[in-house]
Parts: sequence; structure tokens; C-alpha cells
Amino acid sequence: MHPDLVSVLRCPVCRDALTLAGRTANCPQRHAFDLAKQGYLNLLPSASTGIEGDSAEMVEAREAFLAGGFYLPIREALATASAEALEKSSAEELVVEVGAGTGYYLEGVVGVRPGVRGLALDVSRYAARRAAKVDPERIGAVVSDAWRELPVLDGAARVVLNVFAPRNATEMARILAAGGVLLVVTPNQAHLTELIGVLGLVKVDEEKERRLTESLSGSFRRTGSESVEVTMRLDHAAVERLVAMTPSARHTAKAELAERIAVLADPAEVTLSVTLSTWRTI
Repeated sequence: MHPDLVSVLRCPVCRDALTLAGRTANCPQRHAFDLAKQGYLNLLPSASTGIEGDSAEMVEAREAFLAGGFYLPIREALATASAEALEKSSAEELVVEVGAGTGYYLEGVVGVRPGVRGLALDVSRYAARRAAKVDPERIGAVVSDAWRELPVLDGAARVVLNVFAPRNATEMARILAAGGVLLVVTPNQAHLTELIGVLGLVKVDEEKERRLTESLSGSFRRTGSESVEVTMRLDHAAVERLVAMTPSARHTAKAELAERIAVLADPAEVTLSVTLSTWRTI
């Protein structure tokens, strides 16, 4: 991980800034955190919430599915939405993604212009391993709990991304710089609707929009919203990977899932439908 990325992190024990010496991140209070051999930094507090992150199998399925370009419209929409905030300053800027997974969306946003760097925060060490390899000079991967204090200095981020991930409004507002933006991607009712009934997937909460507003309204105000909707053509292998990268994978036996997928057209036309909303701190 690049030393400049470690310098915007803070110690999860005492909140002092961290610096990188060799392969160890240290704070002035002598708390030390070693870089994993895969390049990520584990700053998960010992008293974490115990939330289970993505397994190695889920992360592998996610990387394979995203490599197919099926969710590229989401990545491109995030890059476009973040461009204005990032281009307002000539200085190097930081993008933080909370619940970053493999770093797929973060990579797209960091590529908006030279000088932009990114931090991929995720509770899964398997996800952090993948994110650390995306672009070690420009993207750092950190294991952390989205429901606890984020290990990032106050006001360090120009853009915060939150794609299908937990939202800790207070912490995301704290790490955003003045004039920065929070970009949130949430699924719409039409998202994957062709698969939900057949495969027994978890349905999109009908109250999701209201819950989103309630969760952020104490710290943010919405400044924009756009819909991203396309029809994907997924062969059976892609459908299997899509299910395997979601929480639904934990609730359906592989043999049963294979039987359900077999009744689908090959390829099947499946709707990608999400809302990208823009928020600024109050």
C-alpha cells in the first residue's frame, strides 16, 4: 500500500494518524498494524459488530461476474457523477468506498483523472485481498467494519462511494471534506426481477427508498438522483455467479440452485435497475 494512502488512515485504537514504516503502520501512541502479505491493512477493531463479510467463494464469484461487464453501466455512472467533485481541485484527491468488495467500482472512479487515489474499505479480508491487487499505487485496501468508526481521518475524502452496502451516515459525513459528495447506489423494484421468483432470491425492500432517506437525512441532504436501467443477457454460468456473489447464496443449496437455473432461457434477459443518488453533508 502506498504511504500516502496510509497517511489518511487513523488508528482504530486511539484515532491518531498512521504512518507507514516498512510494512508496518504505526501511530504516535505506538499501536502497530502490519500489512498482510497480500497488501491490505487490517484495522478491524477487536470489539467489532461480528458482521460476517463475503466468503472467499462469494468474492471469487463477484470478481468473475463483474469481469463480464454486466454492471459496467453502474461503474460508468459513478465515474461521471464523481467527476465534477474531483475536477474542482488540482490537488490529489481521495475517494473512499465503504463496502468496496473487490474494488471494481472504486477503480472506475479513481480512473477519472491522474492524481486521484482510493481506499477500499470492507469487512471481508477476502475482498480486501482482491482490492489490494487492483492498483497498489493508487488504491489501498483496508479491512474495517462499516458499522463502527471508519479508520479514516476527518475530512480526508472528496468522494465517498456506497454501492449495495451498509450506510453509516455519521461516519461517512465525518470523513467527507467540505464540498465533497456521497454517491449511493441502491436497487430498484425491477432489479433482477426475472430471477427473483424463479431462483428464490431476496426481494428488494419496497420501503428501501424511505429507509435510505431516513438513514442519511440526519447528516446529508440529497442533491441529485438518476436511474440506471439496462437489459443484461446472462448465460447460465453468469446467472450462477450472480447468485453466488449475493447473500442469497447462503440460503440455497448448489444442487437446488442449478435445477432452478436450468429452467431459464440461455441466455436469459435480466433487468439491471438501480438508482444512483448524490448527497452532500448538511
